[in-house]
Amino acid sequence: MATCFRTYPSSSVSFPPSSSFSKRSRNRQERNQGKAPPFPLPRRWPSNSDSNLPYSPQIGGRFQIKSSNGHPLNAVSLQNGLSGNLPAKDHTDGKLKDGRPSSSGSGQSETTITITVVGASGDLAKKKIFPALFALFYENFLPKHFTIFGYARSKLTDEELRNLISETLTCRIDKKENCKDKMEEFLQRCFYHSGQYNSEEDFLELDKKLNEKEVDRLPNRLFYLSIPPNIFVDVVRCASRCASSPTGWTRVIVEKPFGRDSKSSGELTQRLKQYLTEDQIFRIDHYLGKELVENLSVLRFSNLVFEPLWSRQYIRNVQLIFSEDFGTEGRGGYFDNYGIIRDIMQNHLLQILALFAMEPPVSLGAEDIRNEKVKVLRSMRVLQLDDVVVGQYKGHSKGGKAFPAYTDDPTVPKNSLTPTFAASALFIDNARWDGVPFLMKAGKALHSRRAEIRVQFRHVPGNLYRRNFGTDLDKATNELVIRVQPDEAIYLKINNKIPGLSMRLDSSNLNLLYSAK
Repeated sequence: MATCFRTYPSSSVSFPPSSSFSKRSRNRQERNQGKAPPFPLPRRWPSNSDSNLPYSPQIGGRFQIKSSNGHPLNAVSLQNGLSGNLPAKDHTDGKLKDGRPSSSGSGQSETTITITVVGASGDLAKKKIFPALFALFYENFLPKHFTIFGYARSKLTDEELRNLISETLTCRIDKKENCKDKMEEFLQRCFYHSGQYNSEEDFLELDKKLNEKEVDRLPNRLFYLSIPPNIFVDVVRCASRCASSPTGWTRVIVEKPFGRDSKSSGELTQRLKQYLTEDQIFRIDHYLGKELVENLSVLRFSNLVFEPLWSRQYIRNVQLIFSEDFGTEGRGGYFDNYGIIRDIMQNHLLQILALFAMEPPVSLGAEDIRNEKVKVLRSMRVLQLDDVVVGQYKGHSKGGKAFPAYTDDPTVPKNSLTPTFAASALFIDNARWDGVPFLMKAGKALHSRRAEIRVQFRHVPGNLYRRNFGTDLDKATNELVIRVQPDEAIYLKINNKIPGLSMRLDSSNLNLLYSAK
Protein backbone atom coordinates (compact mmCIF):
# COMPACT_ATOMS: atom_id res chain seq x y z
CA MET A 1 0.00 0.00 0.00
CA ALA A 2 1.39 3.36 -1.01
CA THR A 3 1.83 6.14 1.50
CA CYS A 4 0.85 9.65 0.49
CA PHE A 5 3.45 12.36 1.03
CA ARG A 6 2.02 15.81 0.42
CA THR A 7 3.82 19.14 0.52
CA TYR A 8 2.25 22.54 0.89
CA PRO A 9 3.56 26.11 0.76
CA SER A 10 5.15 27.09 4.05
CA SER A 11 2.67 29.94 4.47
CA SER A 12 -0.36 27.68 4.21
CA VAL A 13 0.12 25.32 7.16
CA SER A 14 1.57 25.91 10.61
CA PHE A 15 0.65 24.67 14.03
CA PRO A 16 0.44 26.84 17.15
CA PRO A 17 2.54 26.05 20.21
CA SER A 18 0.72 24.42 23.09
CA SER A 19 -1.20 26.72 25.36
CA SER A 20 0.73 27.93 28.41
CA PHE A 21 -2.25 29.36 30.27
CA SER A 22 -5.96 28.66 30.42
CA LYS A 23 -8.56 30.22 28.17
CA ARG A 24 -10.21 31.96 31.13
CA SER A 25 -6.99 33.57 32.33
CA ARG A 26 -6.14 34.55 28.74
CA ASN A 27 -9.49 36.27 28.29
CA ARG A 28 -9.09 38.08 31.62
CA GLN A 29 -5.58 39.21 30.71
CA GLU A 30 -6.56 40.42 27.24
CA ARG A 31 -9.67 42.14 28.52
CA ASN A 32 -7.48 44.15 30.88
CA GLN A 33 -5.39 45.09 27.84
CA GLY A 34 -8.47 46.08 25.86
CA LYS A 35 -7.98 43.29 23.32
CA ALA A 36 -10.61 40.74 24.20
CA PRO A 37 -14.04 41.07 22.60
CA PRO A 38 -16.75 42.49 24.89
CA PHE A 39 -19.10 39.55 24.23
CA PRO A 40 -19.18 35.88 25.29
CA LEU A 41 -17.19 33.59 23.03
CA PRO A 42 -19.02 30.84 21.14
CA ARG A 43 -19.06 27.64 23.18
CA ARG A 44 -17.29 25.46 20.59
CA TRP A 45 -14.28 27.70 19.88
CA PRO A 46 -11.65 28.92 20.48
CA SER A 47 -10.63 25.51 21.78
CA ASN A 48 -7.85 24.79 24.26
CA SER A 49 -5.54 23.83 21.42
CA ASP A 50 -5.61 27.32 19.94
CA SER A 51 -6.16 29.40 23.05
CA ASN A 52 -2.98 31.32 22.32
CA LEU A 53 -4.49 32.93 19.22
CA PRO A 54 -5.21 36.53 20.24
CA TYR A 55 -8.10 38.62 19.02
CA SER A 56 -7.10 41.84 17.35
CA PRO A 57 -8.54 45.13 18.58
CA GLN A 58 -11.95 46.05 17.29
CA ILE A 59 -11.79 47.77 13.90
CA GLY A 60 -14.90 49.17 12.27
CA GLY A 61 -17.30 46.99 14.22
CA ARG A 62 -15.50 43.76 13.26
CA PHE A 63 -13.01 41.47 14.94
CA GLN A 64 -10.35 39.51 13.20
CA ILE A 65 -8.66 36.41 14.58
CA LYS A 66 -4.92 36.27 14.04
CA SER A 67 -2.43 33.49 14.37
CA SER A 68 0.63 33.62 16.59
CA ASN A 69 2.74 35.01 13.74
CA GLY A 70 0.28 37.79 12.99
CA HIS A 71 -1.36 36.40 9.84
CA PRO A 72 -5.16 36.82 9.71
CA LEU A 73 -7.13 33.59 9.78
CA ASN A 74 -10.07 32.96 7.52
CA ALA A 75 -12.84 35.34 8.60
CA VAL A 76 -16.57 34.69 8.42
CA SER A 77 -19.44 36.92 9.44
CA LEU A 78 -21.14 36.29 12.75
CA GLN A 79 -24.14 38.01 14.25
CA ASN A 80 -24.13 41.78 14.72
CA GLY A 81 -21.40 42.29 12.17
CA LEU A 82 -18.79 40.30 14.09
CA SER A 83 -16.52 37.78 12.46
CA GLY A 84 -14.64 34.65 13.36
CA ASN A 85 -12.71 31.90 11.67
CA LEU A 86 -14.01 28.69 10.17
CA PRO A 87 -13.32 25.28 11.71
CA ALA A 88 -10.76 23.22 9.88
CA LYS A 89 -9.34 19.72 9.87
CA ASP A 90 -6.03 18.36 11.08
CA HIS A 91 -5.00 15.24 9.19
CA THR A 92 -1.44 14.94 10.42
CA ASP A 93 -2.16 11.53 11.99
CA GLY A 94 -3.96 10.17 8.93
CA LYS A 95 -7.37 10.77 10.52
CA LEU A 96 -9.47 13.82 9.76
CA LYS A 97 -10.21 15.77 12.93
CA ASP A 98 -11.96 19.01 13.76
CA GLY A 99 -9.74 21.91 14.60
CA ARG A 100 -8.60 25.23 13.18
CA PRO A 101 -5.58 26.16 11.14
CA SER A 102 -3.21 28.35 13.05
CA SER A 103 -2.18 30.21 9.93
CA SER A 104 -3.67 30.42 6.51
CA GLY A 105 -1.41 32.99 4.94
CA SER A 106 -2.36 36.53 4.05
CA GLY A 107 -3.73 35.41 0.69
CA GLN A 108 -6.32 33.03 2.12
CA SER A 109 -8.94 35.42 3.47
CA GLU A 110 -11.60 33.84 1.21
CA THR A 111 -12.84 30.28 1.24
CA THR A 112 -13.54 27.92 -1.61
CA ILE A 113 -15.30 24.57 -1.59
CA THR A 114 -14.54 21.63 -3.82
CA ILE A 115 -17.26 18.99 -4.18
CA THR A 116 -15.98 15.63 -5.42
CA VAL A 117 -18.71 13.25 -6.59
CA VAL A 118 -17.23 9.77 -6.26
CA GLY A 119 -18.99 7.45 -8.69
CA ALA A 120 -19.69 10.32 -11.08
CA SER A 121 -20.39 8.10 -14.09
CA GLY A 122 -23.10 6.15 -12.26
CA ASP A 123 -26.85 6.38 -12.63
CA LEU A 124 -27.49 8.10 -9.29
CA ALA A 125 -24.91 10.82 -9.94
CA LYS A 126 -26.18 11.58 -13.44
CA LYS A 127 -29.89 11.58 -12.62
CA LYS A 128 -29.92 12.97 -9.09
CA ILE A 129 -26.71 14.44 -7.69
CA PHE A 130 -25.51 16.68 -10.53
CA PRO A 131 -29.04 18.05 -11.17
CA ALA A 132 -29.35 18.75 -7.43
CA LEU A 133 -26.00 20.57 -7.40
CA PHE A 134 -27.11 22.63 -10.39
CA ALA A 135 -30.37 23.49 -8.62
CA LEU A 136 -28.34 24.75 -5.64
CA PHE A 137 -26.17 26.82 -7.97
CA TYR A 138 -29.18 28.13 -9.90
CA GLU A 139 -30.82 29.35 -6.71
CA ASN A 140 -27.54 30.85 -5.38
CA PHE A 141 -27.19 28.38 -2.50
CA LEU A 142 -23.60 27.45 -3.37
CA PRO A 143 -20.67 29.65 -2.27
CA LYS A 144 -19.21 32.19 -4.64
CA HIS A 145 -16.08 30.11 -5.13
CA PHE A 146 -16.74 26.43 -5.77
CA THR A 147 -15.54 23.65 -8.04
CA ILE A 148 -17.08 20.26 -8.77
CA PHE A 149 -15.02 17.19 -9.61
CA GLY A 150 -16.33 13.88 -10.84
CA TYR A 151 -14.31 10.83 -9.84
CA ALA A 152 -14.88 7.32 -11.22
CA ARG A 153 -13.11 4.45 -12.94
CA SER A 154 -14.53 5.33 -16.37
CA LYS A 155 -12.10 7.03 -18.74
CA LEU A 156 -13.67 10.41 -19.43
CA THR A 157 -12.46 13.89 -20.24
CA ASP A 158 -13.80 17.07 -18.65
CA GLU A 159 -15.86 17.77 -21.76
CA GLU A 160 -17.28 14.25 -21.86
CA LEU A 161 -18.43 14.58 -18.25
CA ARG A 162 -20.10 17.89 -19.06
CA ASN A 163 -21.92 16.36 -22.02
CA LEU A 164 -22.98 13.45 -19.83
CA ILE A 165 -24.57 15.53 -17.10
CA SER A 166 -25.93 18.33 -19.31
CA GLU A 167 -28.64 15.94 -20.53
CA THR A 168 -30.16 15.78 -17.04
CA LEU A 169 -29.97 19.45 -16.01
CA THR A 170 -33.26 21.34 -15.95
CA CYS A 171 -34.72 24.56 -14.58
CA ARG A 172 -38.00 22.82 -13.75
CA ILE A 173 -38.75 24.71 -10.54
CA ASP A 174 -38.01 28.26 -11.62
CA LYS A 175 -38.13 28.75 -15.39
CA LYS A 176 -36.12 31.94 -15.78
CA GLU A 177 -34.86 33.24 -19.10
CA ASN A 178 -31.20 32.85 -18.16
CA CYS A 179 -31.43 29.10 -17.59
CA LYS A 180 -29.16 28.17 -20.50
CA ASP A 181 -26.54 30.69 -19.41
CA LYS A 182 -26.59 29.35 -15.85
CA MET A 183 -26.21 25.80 -17.15
CA GLU A 184 -23.16 26.74 -19.17
CA GLU A 185 -21.62 28.59 -16.23
CA PHE A 186 -22.24 25.58 -14.00
CA LEU A 187 -20.76 23.11 -16.48
CA GLN A 188 -17.58 25.16 -16.79
CA ARG A 189 -16.99 24.54 -13.07
CA CYS A 190 -17.24 20.76 -13.51
CA PHE A 191 -14.11 18.66 -14.04
CA TYR A 192 -13.26 14.98 -14.10
CA HIS A 193 -10.55 12.71 -12.77
CA SER A 194 -10.37 9.01 -13.52
CA GLY A 195 -9.04 6.62 -10.91
CA GLN A 196 -9.53 3.45 -8.92
CA TYR A 197 -11.52 3.64 -5.71
CA ASN A 198 -8.81 1.91 -3.64
CA SER A 199 -5.77 3.66 -5.14
CA GLU A 200 -3.99 6.21 -2.97
CA GLU A 201 -1.86 7.18 -5.98
CA ASP A 202 -4.98 8.14 -7.95
CA PHE A 203 -6.33 10.18 -5.04
CA LEU A 204 -2.98 11.91 -4.72
CA GLU A 205 -3.30 12.93 -8.38
CA LEU A 206 -6.81 14.17 -7.60
CA ASP A 207 -5.37 16.19 -4.71
CA LYS A 208 -3.00 17.95 -7.11
CA LYS A 209 -5.89 18.95 -9.34
CA LEU A 210 -7.87 20.20 -6.35
CA ASN A 211 -4.92 22.32 -5.23
CA GLU A 212 -4.77 23.95 -8.66
CA LYS A 213 -8.39 25.09 -8.33
CA GLU A 214 -8.05 26.23 -4.71
CA VAL A 215 -5.07 28.54 -5.15
CA ASP A 216 -4.91 31.52 -2.74
CA ARG A 217 -8.10 30.54 -0.90
CA LEU A 218 -8.81 28.51 2.22
CA PRO A 219 -9.94 25.13 0.86
CA ASN A 220 -12.90 23.15 2.15
CA ARG A 221 -13.55 19.74 0.62
CA LEU A 222 -16.69 17.64 0.39
CA PHE A 223 -16.72 14.06 -0.92
CA TYR A 224 -20.09 12.70 -2.02
CA LEU A 225 -19.97 8.89 -2.16
CA SER A 226 -22.36 7.76 -4.89
CA ILE A 227 -21.00 4.23 -4.79
CA PRO A 228 -21.91 0.82 -3.30
CA PRO A 229 -21.28 0.60 0.46
CA ASN A 230 -18.73 -2.20 0.08
CA ILE A 231 -16.19 0.35 -1.22
CA PHE A 232 -17.02 3.22 1.18
CA VAL A 233 -14.07 2.44 3.44
CA ASP A 234 -11.54 2.22 0.59
CA VAL A 235 -12.56 5.63 -0.73
CA VAL A 236 -12.59 7.26 2.72
CA ARG A 237 -9.16 5.82 3.51
CA CYS A 238 -7.66 7.15 0.27
CA ALA A 239 -9.38 10.52 0.55
CA SER A 240 -8.34 11.06 4.18
CA ARG A 241 -4.72 10.12 3.57
CA CYS A 242 -4.19 11.73 0.19
CA ALA A 243 -6.89 14.28 -0.66
CA SER A 244 -8.14 15.89 2.54
CA SER A 245 -8.01 19.65 2.94
CA PRO A 246 -4.70 20.83 4.44
CA THR A 247 -6.23 23.83 6.24
CA GLY A 248 -10.02 23.81 5.87
CA TRP A 249 -12.63 21.20 6.70
CA THR A 250 -13.16 17.86 4.99
CA ARG A 251 -16.54 16.13 5.05
CA VAL A 252 -18.06 13.01 3.52
CA ILE A 253 -21.64 12.35 2.44
CA VAL A 254 -22.65 8.71 2.13
CA GLU A 255 -25.75 7.59 0.23
CA LYS A 256 -28.02 4.80 1.36
CA PRO A 257 -27.90 1.86 1.78
CA PHE A 258 -25.64 2.19 4.80
CA GLY A 259 -25.14 -1.52 5.37
CA ARG A 260 -27.59 -4.40 4.96
CA ASP A 261 -28.86 -4.43 8.55
CA SER A 262 -28.17 -2.92 11.98
CA LYS A 263 -25.11 -5.09 12.57
CA SER A 264 -23.42 -4.31 9.26
CA SER A 265 -24.36 -0.64 9.59
CA GLY A 266 -22.63 -0.45 12.98
CA GLU A 267 -19.57 -2.25 11.65
CA LEU A 268 -19.36 0.14 8.70
CA THR A 269 -19.58 3.13 11.03
CA GLN A 270 -16.70 1.82 13.15
CA ARG A 271 -14.55 1.25 10.07
CA LEU A 272 -15.23 4.76 8.78
CA LYS A 273 -14.29 6.19 12.18
CA GLN A 274 -10.76 4.93 11.63
CA TYR A 275 -10.41 7.87 9.23
CA LEU A 276 -13.28 10.24 10.09
CA THR A 277 -14.86 11.74 13.15
CA GLU A 278 -18.63 11.36 13.52
CA ASP A 279 -19.35 15.02 12.78
CA GLN A 280 -17.62 14.65 9.41
CA ILE A 281 -19.96 11.86 8.28
CA PHE A 282 -23.27 12.89 6.72
CA ARG A 283 -25.64 10.02 5.96
CA ILE A 284 -28.28 10.98 3.44
CA ASP A 285 -31.53 9.60 2.11
CA HIS A 286 -32.07 11.74 -0.97
CA TYR A 287 -35.83 11.13 -0.83
CA LEU A 288 -36.06 13.54 2.10
CA GLY A 289 -35.07 16.28 -0.34
CA LYS A 290 -38.13 15.73 -2.51
CA GLU A 291 -40.29 18.84 -2.71
CA LEU A 292 -43.48 17.21 -1.43
CA VAL A 293 -41.66 15.32 1.33
CA GLU A 294 -40.27 18.63 2.58
CA ASN A 295 -43.76 20.09 2.31
CA LEU A 296 -45.31 17.30 4.38
CA SER A 297 -44.70 18.91 7.76
CA VAL A 298 -45.74 22.34 6.41
CA LEU A 299 -49.01 20.92 5.13
CA ARG A 300 -49.76 19.31 8.46
CA PHE A 301 -48.49 21.74 11.08
CA SER A 302 -49.34 25.08 9.45
CA ASN A 303 -52.89 24.31 8.28
CA LEU A 304 -55.60 24.15 10.93
CA VAL A 305 -57.86 22.16 8.62
CA PHE A 306 -55.53 19.12 8.67
CA GLU A 307 -53.96 18.80 12.12
CA PRO A 308 -57.22 17.98 14.00
CA LEU A 309 -57.97 15.24 11.43
CA TRP A 310 -54.51 13.64 11.68
CA SER A 311 -55.43 10.72 13.92
CA ARG A 312 -57.28 7.40 14.21
CA GLN A 313 -60.57 9.22 14.83
CA TYR A 314 -60.75 10.40 11.20
CA ILE A 315 -58.18 8.44 9.17
CA ARG A 316 -59.04 4.89 8.12
CA ASN A 317 -55.70 3.99 6.50
CA VAL A 318 -52.57 5.54 5.02
CA GLN A 319 -50.98 4.18 1.85
CA LEU A 320 -47.38 4.85 0.86
CA ILE A 321 -46.91 3.80 -2.75
CA PHE A 322 -43.75 3.61 -4.85
CA SER A 323 -43.81 2.12 -8.34
CA GLU A 324 -41.49 2.19 -11.34
CA ASP A 325 -42.44 1.27 -14.89
CA PHE A 326 -38.99 -0.16 -15.65
CA GLY A 327 -36.95 -3.07 -14.33
CA THR A 328 -33.37 -3.28 -13.15
CA GLU A 329 -31.98 -2.62 -16.66
CA GLY A 330 -28.42 -3.75 -16.05
CA ARG A 331 -28.35 -2.76 -12.37
CA GLY A 332 -29.47 -6.19 -11.25
CA GLY A 333 -26.07 -7.04 -9.81
CA TYR A 334 -26.50 -4.27 -7.25
CA PHE A 335 -30.24 -4.69 -6.75
CA ASP A 336 -30.06 -8.45 -6.23
CA ASN A 337 -28.00 -7.94 -3.07
CA TYR A 338 -30.74 -5.84 -1.48
CA GLY A 339 -34.16 -6.32 -3.05
CA ILE A 340 -37.08 -3.91 -3.05
CA ILE A 341 -37.55 -3.95 0.74
CA ARG A 342 -34.01 -2.80 1.56
CA ASP A 343 -33.74 -0.62 -1.56
CA ILE A 344 -36.98 1.34 -1.15
CA MET A 345 -39.18 0.43 1.79
CA GLN A 346 -36.92 0.46 4.85
CA ASN A 347 -35.42 3.83 3.90
CA HIS A 348 -37.46 6.00 1.52
CA LEU A 349 -40.95 4.93 2.54
CA LEU A 350 -40.14 4.42 6.21
CA GLN A 351 -38.69 7.94 6.42
CA ILE A 352 -41.86 9.36 4.89
CA LEU A 353 -44.01 7.31 7.26
CA ALA A 354 -42.09 8.61 10.28
CA LEU A 355 -42.49 12.22 9.13
CA PHE A 356 -46.18 11.68 8.46
CA ALA A 357 -47.00 10.01 11.78
CA MET A 358 -44.76 11.86 14.24
CA GLU A 359 -46.07 14.13 16.98
CA PRO A 360 -45.46 17.88 16.63
CA PRO A 361 -41.77 18.45 17.48
CA VAL A 362 -40.63 21.04 20.00
CA SER A 363 -39.02 22.98 17.15
CA LEU A 364 -37.95 22.49 13.54
CA GLY A 365 -34.42 21.70 14.68
CA ALA A 366 -32.92 18.50 13.33
CA GLU A 367 -32.58 16.87 16.75
CA ASP A 368 -36.17 17.65 17.75
CA ILE A 369 -37.54 16.20 14.51
CA ARG A 370 -35.27 13.17 14.85
CA ASN A 371 -36.51 12.53 18.39
CA GLU A 372 -40.15 12.47 17.27
CA LYS A 373 -39.38 10.18 14.33
CA VAL A 374 -37.59 7.76 16.65
CA LYS A 375 -40.66 7.66 18.91
CA VAL A 376 -42.78 6.60 15.94
CA LEU A 377 -40.36 3.84 14.97
CA ARG A 378 -40.17 2.57 18.55
CA SER A 379 -43.98 2.45 18.73
CA MET A 380 -44.26 0.24 15.66
CA ARG A 381 -45.56 -3.27 16.09
CA VAL A 382 -43.15 -6.01 15.01
CA LEU A 383 -43.98 -6.90 11.42
CA GLN A 384 -45.59 -10.32 10.98
CA LEU A 385 -45.16 -12.55 7.92
CA ASP A 386 -48.94 -12.66 7.50
CA ASP A 387 -48.86 -8.89 6.89
CA VAL A 388 -46.31 -9.08 4.05
CA VAL A 389 -46.62 -10.02 0.37
CA VAL A 390 -43.58 -10.29 -1.93
CA GLY A 391 -43.22 -11.00 -5.64
CA GLN A 392 -40.90 -10.87 -8.63
CA TYR A 393 -41.78 -9.59 -12.09
CA LYS A 394 -41.86 -12.05 -14.98
CA GLY A 395 -41.48 -11.57 -18.71
CA HIS A 396 -44.52 -10.66 -20.82
CA SER A 397 -45.56 -9.04 -24.09
CA LYS A 398 -47.72 -5.98 -24.55
CA GLY A 399 -48.61 -4.24 -27.79
CA GLY A 400 -46.19 -6.42 -29.70
CA LYS A 401 -43.30 -5.45 -27.42
CA ALA A 402 -41.54 -8.01 -25.25
CA PHE A 403 -40.62 -7.14 -21.67
CA PRO A 404 -37.92 -9.29 -20.03
CA ALA A 405 -38.23 -11.00 -16.68
CA TYR A 406 -36.10 -10.01 -13.71
CA THR A 407 -33.95 -13.12 -14.08
CA ASP A 408 -33.41 -12.32 -17.79
CA ASP A 409 -31.07 -9.54 -16.66
CA PRO A 410 -27.56 -10.88 -17.34
CA THR A 411 -26.34 -9.45 -14.02
CA VAL A 412 -28.94 -11.41 -12.02
CA PRO A 413 -28.55 -15.11 -11.06
CA LYS A 414 -31.06 -17.31 -12.90
CA ASN A 415 -32.30 -18.84 -9.64
CA SER A 416 -32.65 -15.52 -7.80
CA LEU A 417 -35.60 -15.19 -5.40
CA THR A 418 -34.94 -11.52 -4.63
CA PRO A 419 -38.29 -9.68 -4.43
CA THR A 420 -38.93 -6.84 -6.88
CA PHE A 421 -42.36 -6.15 -5.36
CA ALA A 422 -43.46 -6.01 -1.73
CA ALA A 423 -46.51 -4.86 0.19
CA SER A 424 -46.84 -4.73 3.95
CA ALA A 425 -49.22 -3.52 6.64
CA LEU A 426 -47.57 -1.67 9.51
CA PHE A 427 -49.20 -0.62 12.77
CA ILE A 428 -48.19 2.09 15.24
CA ASP A 429 -49.26 1.26 18.77
CA ASN A 430 -49.78 4.69 20.28
CA ALA A 431 -52.76 6.87 21.18
CA ARG A 432 -52.85 8.73 17.87
CA TRP A 433 -52.59 5.80 15.44
CA ASP A 434 -53.83 2.71 17.29
CA GLY A 435 -55.57 0.40 14.80
CA VAL A 436 -54.76 2.43 11.67
CA PRO A 437 -52.92 0.35 9.04
CA PHE A 438 -50.04 2.00 7.21
CA LEU A 439 -49.87 0.16 3.88
CA MET A 440 -46.52 0.20 2.10
CA LYS A 441 -46.33 -0.87 -1.54
CA ALA A 442 -43.20 -0.78 -3.67
CA GLY A 443 -42.23 -2.46 -6.92
CA LYS A 444 -40.35 -2.38 -10.19
CA ALA A 445 -41.61 -3.07 -13.74
CA LEU A 446 -45.18 -2.05 -12.90
CA HIS A 447 -47.72 -0.20 -15.05
CA SER A 448 -46.79 3.32 -14.01
CA ARG A 449 -44.10 5.41 -12.36
CA ARG A 450 -45.33 7.17 -9.27
CA ALA A 451 -44.63 7.83 -5.63
CA GLU A 452 -47.42 9.13 -3.45
CA ILE A 453 -49.10 9.17 -0.06
CA ARG A 454 -52.83 8.41 -0.02
CA VAL A 455 -54.70 9.29 3.17
CA GLN A 456 -58.13 7.66 3.18
CA PHE A 457 -60.58 9.09 5.69
CA ARG A 458 -63.39 7.27 7.46
CA HIS A 459 -67.02 7.17 6.33
CA VAL A 460 -69.30 9.99 7.41
CA PRO A 461 -71.47 8.63 10.27
CA GLY A 462 -75.13 8.60 9.23
CA ASN A 463 -74.35 9.98 5.77
CA LEU A 464 -77.62 11.37 4.40
CA TYR A 465 -76.47 10.70 0.85
CA ARG A 466 -75.22 7.15 1.28
CA ARG A 467 -77.94 5.76 -1.01
CA ASN A 468 -76.48 7.81 -3.86
CA PHE A 469 -73.36 5.67 -3.69
CA GLY A 470 -75.19 2.33 -3.73
CA THR A 471 -73.31 -0.49 -2.05
CA ASP A 472 -69.87 1.03 -2.66
CA LEU A 473 -69.54 3.28 0.37
CA ASP A 474 -65.83 3.77 -0.33
CA LYS A 475 -66.84 6.17 -3.08
CA ALA A 476 -68.23 8.44 -0.39
CA THR A 477 -65.00 8.72 1.58
CA ASN A 478 -62.66 11.67 1.34
CA GLU A 479 -59.06 11.10 0.31
CA LEU A 480 -55.98 13.30 0.53
CA VAL A 481 -53.31 12.50 -2.06
CA ILE A 482 -49.76 13.85 -1.83
CA ARG A 483 -47.97 12.97 -5.06
CA VAL A 484 -44.19 13.05 -4.71
CA GLN A 485 -43.37 12.12 -8.32
CA PRO A 486 -43.43 12.36 -11.29
CA ASP A 487 -45.62 15.50 -11.23
CA GLU A 488 -45.78 17.00 -7.74
CA ALA A 489 -49.32 17.67 -6.62
CA ILE A 490 -51.60 17.76 -3.60
CA TYR A 491 -55.29 17.13 -4.05
CA LEU A 492 -58.25 16.42 -1.80
CA LYS A 493 -61.06 14.21 -3.05
CA ILE A 494 -64.46 15.51 -1.95
CA ASN A 495 -68.09 14.70 -2.78
CA ASN A 496 -69.91 17.19 -4.95
CA LYS A 497 -73.29 17.54 -6.66
CA ILE A 498 -73.25 17.28 -10.44
CA PRO A 499 -74.86 20.41 -11.94
CA GLY A 500 -78.46 19.79 -13.03
CA LEU A 501 -81.95 19.20 -11.70
CA SER A 502 -81.35 15.68 -10.41
CA MET A 503 -79.51 14.87 -7.20
CA ARG A 504 -76.49 13.12 -8.69
CA LEU A 505 -73.23 13.07 -6.75
CA ASP A 506 -69.70 12.70 -7.95
CA SER A 507 -66.22 13.07 -6.51
CA SER A 508 -64.19 16.16 -7.34
CA ASN A 509 -60.59 17.08 -6.64
CA LEU A 510 -59.45 20.25 -4.95
CA ASN A 511 -55.93 20.27 -6.31
CA LEU A 512 -52.67 22.12 -6.07
CA LEU A 513 -50.49 21.35 -9.07
CA TYR A 514 -46.90 22.45 -8.50
CA SER A 515 -46.37 22.92 -12.23
CA ALA A 516 -48.97 25.69 -12.12
CA LYS A 517 -47.27 27.60 -9.31
